[in-house]
Amino acid sequence: MLQDLSLSGLVTLLISAAVLMASPGPTTMSVTATAAAFGFRRSLAYCAGLNLGTILVLLAVAVGATALLHELPGVSFAVSLAAALYILYLAWRIAMAPPLSEAAAAGSEPGWLAGFTLAIANPKAYLAIGAVYAQSTLLAGRPLSDALLKCLLLAVAIVAIHMFWALAGSALTRVLRHPAASRAVNLGLASTLVLLVLAEFL
Repeated sequence: MLQDLSLSGLVTLLISAAVLMASPGPTTMSVTATAAAFGFRRSLAYCAGLNLGTILVLLAVAVGATALLHELPGVSFAVSLAAALYILYLAWRIAMAPPLSEAAAAGSEPGWLAGFTLAIANPKAYLAIGAVYAQSTLLAGRPLSDALLKCLLLAVAIVAIHMFWALAGSALTRVLRHPAASRAVNLGLASTLVLLVLAEFL
C-alpha cells in the first residue's frame, strides 16, 4: 500500500494540518491556558478529552458531517452558540484559578468531559478538519484505504498538536507560582479565549 502513497498528497496533508489545525484557536488556547493555570499533569485529563472529541470530529467529517453543517446553517449557529458559552465558562474557570502553589486540591481543574464537550461542540473544528481531509489524496483509486490512512495520520496529528500546546502552557508554570504573575497570565489567557468568542460573532 505505501508504495502507492502520493508524497505530494502527504506533504499537502501535513502542511494544511499544521496551518489549519495547529494554529491558535478555542481548543488549542484552552489546553494552553489549562496547562498554564493548573500544571501539565493536571491538564492531561482535559487534553485527553480534547483528543478523543477531536478524533470523533475527524471520523464524523470522514462520513460527511461537514456537508450537514453547510446544509443546515441553523444547526451550525446553535452549535456555535453552545460552544461559545462553554468557552466563556472555561475562561472564567481559568481566570479564577489560584496560583499553582495554592492549587493543590485536585478536582478544580477542567476534566476530560470538559475537553470532550468543547471538541465536539466546536463547528470550526469540523470545517477546519474537513478542509484538511478533503484537500489531498494519498492513495489514488483506493477510497477506503485513502480514508483510513488520512484518519490515522490526522488522529496522530491531533494528539501531537494538543500535547504541544499543553507543553507550551506548562512552560509558564514556574512563573505562575508567583501570585501576581499567576493572576496576570491567567487573566491574559482567559481574555484570549473571550476575544476568540467575540471574533466568532462580531
